Amino acid sequence: MSQPSQLRVILADHDVRKVVLPSGIPETVDDLYSAIRDTFSITRDFCLHYKDADFGDEFFTLVSTTDLKDKDTIKIVFLQDQEPTITLTLSDVTNVTDNPSEEDSLDTSSVSTNDTLILSASEDSPGHRYQRWPVQFQIPSFSDLTEIQIRSANERFQKDGTLLPTKDLIPLLPDILRKLAEAIYKYTAYPSSLQISEVAEALTLKHPCLKEPGSFNGCYGWAQRLKYKMNNFRSKLRGLGCPEVEVNSLKRKMTCDQYPAKNVKKPKKAEVNYLPPHVQGETSESLEKERIKLLSEVMKRDNSRVVAQKMDKTFSLRREEIVKEAPAISDFMKRWPALFSEVQ
Repeated sequence: MSQPSQLRVILADHDVRKVVLPSGIPETVDDLYSAIRDTFSITRDFCLHYKDADFGDEFFTLVSTTDLKDKDTIKIVFLQDQEPTITLTLSDVTNVTDNPSEEDSLDTSSVSTNDTLILSASEDSPGHRYQRWPVQFQIPSFSDLTEIQIRSANERFQKDGTLLPTKDLIPLLPDILRKLAEAIYKYTAYPSSLQISEVAEALTLKHPCLKEPGSFNGCYGWAQRLKYKMNNFRSKLRGLGCPEVEVNSLKRKMTCDQYPAKNVKKPKKAEVNYLPPHVQGETSESLEKERIKLLSEVMKRDNSRVVAQKMDKTFSLRREEIVKEAPAISDFMKRWPALFSEVQ
């Protein structure tokens, strides 16, 4: 009989528990998955990550329980497509009076939350993101003509392992790379090498006929194409005035920093709305007027609703100041005192 084992289980950043396995660590990941699910009564889909000592205790996806030993640490990562729906009630800022009655004012607890989303624009607005990089990247659909050719090539691959010939692939490349670049941009304008590799692997997994002969993993060339495509894609966005990439243009940099790879400003980990454009119909000048009004609104009592709405409306202006100007905290507190309140 196997010796009992214990594992340290991270359910969330603030919730760490211990699980005891009377029969030792299961032989398969599925058995361990079932044990964890039953022990903690988890109803959502999740995957397991483990700490790898060879890489400085970084977390990796668990594919074999042989990677685990007694008293190791595992982490539960919930799949995003199963996250509970958040229902939000929005009201038109233009219809809010400057002095709302007590009946109309919101309780401060309703606007003070760690999960607050800035909804100054529709989720479909270009440059506004509300999702982090997915656990499993979903390959988008291509044009009808491309899909038909790839489908036929996949059927041939299933029969005899024939890959799509290069002469047939070249006409399809512009459509495939454009759709992939657009799908990547929904999450980030500056994907890392690891993220690019995940997209390339997902592409060849969904369409095995696109694997490359001679490549060590069948998708190295796709990763290189995507890197160049994202560079070109950002260049087009920069020409259209997209703030997130325009901030890194040479003309926006100081003279001492006017090199393409120097002082590149881009999101850190977990930042999904790094530098969004202003709300449609608003400019820096009009939002600056809202900021000045906000200085007086924050001094009023029981005025959390108006303050919260004006803070949401001016979110893009604040991000622009922080990213482009990097002001001192003391100066920023004078310009945005509401941001340093407990509610905000």
